[in-house]
Amino acid sequence: MSVAEELVERPETNALLVPALSIAGFALTLYVFYPGVLSEDARYIYDDIARGFLGDWQSPVMTSLWSIIDPIAPGTASMFLLTTAIYWLGFGILAFKLAERSVASALVLLVLALSPPAFFFLSMVWRDVLFAAAWLLAAALCFAFTDRNDRRRRFVQAAALALLAFGVLLRPNAIPAAPVLGAYILWPTQFSLKRAALFLLPAAVGLFVLVQVVYYAALGAERQNIVHSIMVFDLGGITHFTQENQFPVSWSAAETSMLTSGCYQPADWSVYWTHGPCMFVMRRLDQEKIFGSATLVKAWTRAVWNHPVAYLRHRMAFMLNFLTSANSSLWTEDGDNSKEVFAHSRIFAALRAMYGSLQATPLFRPGSWLLASLAIVALAWRRRDTPAGAFAFGVCGSGALYILSFFPVGAGADFRYAYWAVLASLTGSVVIALGIANRPTFLGGGTR
Repeated sequence: MSVAEELVERPETNALLVPALSIAGFALTLYVFYPGVLSEDARYIYDDIARGFLGDWQSPVMTSLWSIIDPIAPGTASMFLLTTAIYWLGFGILAFKLAERSVASALVLLVLALSPPAFFFLSMVWRDVLFAAAWLLAAALCFAFTDRNDRRRRFVQAAALALLAFGVLLRPNAIPAAPVLGAYILWPTQFSLKRAALFLLPAAVGLFVLVQVVYYAALGAERQNIVHSIMVFDLGGITHFTQENQFPVSWSAAETSMLTSGCYQPADWSVYWTHGPCMFVMRRLDQEKIFGSATLVKAWTRAVWNHPVAYLRHRMAFMLNFLTSANSSLWTEDGDNSKEVFAHSRIFAALRAMYGSLQATPLFRPGSWLLASLAIVALAWRRRDTPAGAFAFGVCGSGALYILSFFPVGAGADFRYAYWAVLASLTGSVVIALGIANRPTFLGGGTR
């Protein structure tokens, strides 16, 4: 009899083993990464806290939350501790539930929680990581209480919906993916496509309204026109592919030549803003007060309408770059403080070296995790009327949609934007594998 089989026969041991290992994972994360790395985006948020400013370029909800918890452990530590706690709580709850059927599966899940594409990003203070951890916890809570039909389950579902909404408030572009996970939260025993389809539009509209109410009515955040950054990126792309200026500005001959041939990079809109020789674009748009105005919106609308093929070529070029290229910004010496924080840490140096060797592999390509999510959705298709299938379908379906949502709105191609799909694929794969192995008994079946 194997060790795993012996543990299955001793429930009292299981009740201690998984929580102990989850706590050990949390402690290991603190040991390796505390107090966390201040990313470039997080630095902007922390500066906003210091000057009492709320804007919508970064999430004002994260700014407000960080300002509240900052006295607990000033600097990166407070947000790092919160994100890490939510992450390990999500994995721990899910592993504890899996251990009821298979300790081996629970152990596999906790090992996957330490895999480089998931674990390494816990070091970074990024809203993308907090967002993904919150959605993981939401799904894990519902899965853990699937076999209950009482007040406790309804309370857990309410908490999960709050975590879902919190994730959207951190990342509003998650609205297209949120209804899929929301449908799972509301009906965790089976995933009904018809019900989810009817739920999709009202949920998306409701979440959009929630963002407007919380950002601007409740928090009074200043509108910084982040959507216009996407328009600048699109105008640059259409200019490149049409070889004609699409900006509502007249440029010099040298500037026009750069815009049509030298500026465009499908990985990032910042080439027109903060990096490279084409920063003259945003300087001019700001000086003439075009950025944030109706003039830019009209120029974008006209360019897309008149040149749809060029627009699609630009968007496809961006998406191909996002899915297949090495664009990760993890532990970049010019964008974060990792070098100074972990200057004397041999463990971190070893992890940095490991990341350097893995960055060029499929592990750190969003396309790999999109394919993984879609493959798990396919496996869960015929089992979506069971709790295991519903979980895998809900989390991986939302993970795939989240990555795909960057096709129309992406303006940066960092790997961190695929982080939710990473967590969804890791957890969904273990749950559906156990569901297939234990079919049809795993957690019972749903009722229509």
